[in-house]
Amino acid sequence: MEMFRIKQDIPFMRHALKFNIVSLVTFILAVFFIAYNGLNLSVEFTGGTLVEVTYKEAPKVEDIRQALANDGYPDAQVQNFGSSRDVLIRLPNRADLDTKDVSKRMLDTLQSIDGPAPELRRVEFVGPQVGKELASDGAMALLFVLVGITSYLALRFEWRFSVSAIIANMHDVVIIIGFFACFQWEFSLAVLAAVLAVLGYSVNESVVIFDRVRETFKKKRGMTTPQIIDHAITATMSRTAITHGSTLMVVLSMLIFGGETLHYFALALTIGITFGIYSSVLVSSPIVMWLGVSREQFVTQKKPKEEAVV
Repeated sequence: MEMFRIKQDIPFMRHALKFNIVSLVTFILAVFFIAYNGLNLSVEFTGGTLVEVTYKEAPKVEDIRQALANDGYPDAQVQNFGSSRDVLIRLPNRADLDTKDVSKRMLDTLQSIDGPAPELRRVEFVGPQVGKELASDGAMALLFVLVGITSYLALRFEWRFSVSAIIANMHDVVIIIGFFACFQWEFSLAVLAAVLAVLGYSVNESVVIFDRVRETFKKKRGMTTPQIIDHAITATMSRTAITHGSTLMVVLSMLIFGGETLHYFALALTIGITFGIYSSVLVSSPIVMWLGVSREQFVTQKKPKEEAVV
């Protein structure tokens, strides 16, 4: 299925150096923000108190946030959960915060707000040790995914393709985390799940392009390596537009209409998918070219038949 067909190959590789300089600068900036600002970790990682309440009528989240700030909880995170009548409140750990009475005190604060009275659904306390375990488990999950993808690419392709795909994948991960570090967006378990999803999504696009490059090397003669790569990328552009366009429509719908609960999850996916397209085409492909990929690596040389000796 094709949405469109481009008859003349687009010379992507002619500008490969410019694109890779942009990628390198973006990557360095992301690393800088990660090292300098750090991540704004959520309660799941840092530990804290989670309170869920429900109302008979939809309350104003901003009024709840302001009431909690006036009562000594300026760092409270308030968001709708499930529906407009359900509210989830997160309180990070503080030395002056008594976790035993926090739910009662918070409920009193919410009841003092004009409007419908809340009903307490649940209270959960995440200790610092549990938060550290979740952070280490998340890092291990990210590491295992990277190792799995690396192993797959090493078996699936020639080593030049594997190295370039791994670099492109790491580029996407660091860029996403760099955005969250730069703007100090909350980095939660949902965002980590989005990062893991982007890893698989990005490598899929690289595999499609690399497969087409390999096929083109076998079928086309008299074309240089940059021309082969340009042809492969151009031939997959319709597929890329259909796949990524439909995926982005779903993700952007979550970002716009999903509310605060899905906001950062959808935002991480949006950044990852956008840069995943960029890295598959304009990061991994030039690296393959510079690593010296050539037609001889894919075409099996015919062995001359030995003549029978009479």
